[in-house]
Amino acid sequence: MCYKLLMKSVAILHDIRSVINVGAIFRTCDAVGISKLYLTGITPTPLDRFGRVRNDLAKASLGAEKTVAWEFSQEVGPVLETFKNDKYKIIAIEQSSKAIDYKEVRKLLSAEEKVAFLVGNEVEGLSADLLDTCDIVAEIPMKGDKESLNVSTAFGIAVFRILDI
Repeated sequence: MCYKLLMKSVAILHDIRSVINVGAIFRTCDAVGISKLYLTGITPTPLDRFGRVRNDLAKASLGAEKTVAWEFSQEVGPVLETFKNDKYKIIAIEQSSKAIDYKEVRKLLSAEEKVAFLVGNEVEGLSADLLDTCDIVAEIPMKGDKESLNVSTAFGIAVFRILDI
């Protein structure tokens, strides 16, 4: 059986500021078959605070907010704890001194592994405490003058490679 069909995956977006980034990540999740998105902290959801559809998010996701299940939680800790208890490998996509090259992550996972991808704020990234809760921190090496990629771009590159799509 194919590796990518066996691996169950979810994504956790913590304190993402941009509704456009969230929409783009919804679209990527649909493309790679991620089963559910968890939106935490200040991350915008497909519905505004009055329960109305956010047209800006829907435009960026091209309707993927309707095909990818999602849930909001103010706190990220309990979400991560739930996945840890359910034996998911938590994979942060972040720059860190303890990060490994994202191209090496797949080698550390079995075909049956359940994974939860975690990405954070566009400016601050993920805190050291959150990174400490992760099983793997994956980093995309940068060769140019810029230090990092946009969070939605980095998410797409990493999950396509790790899930072997």
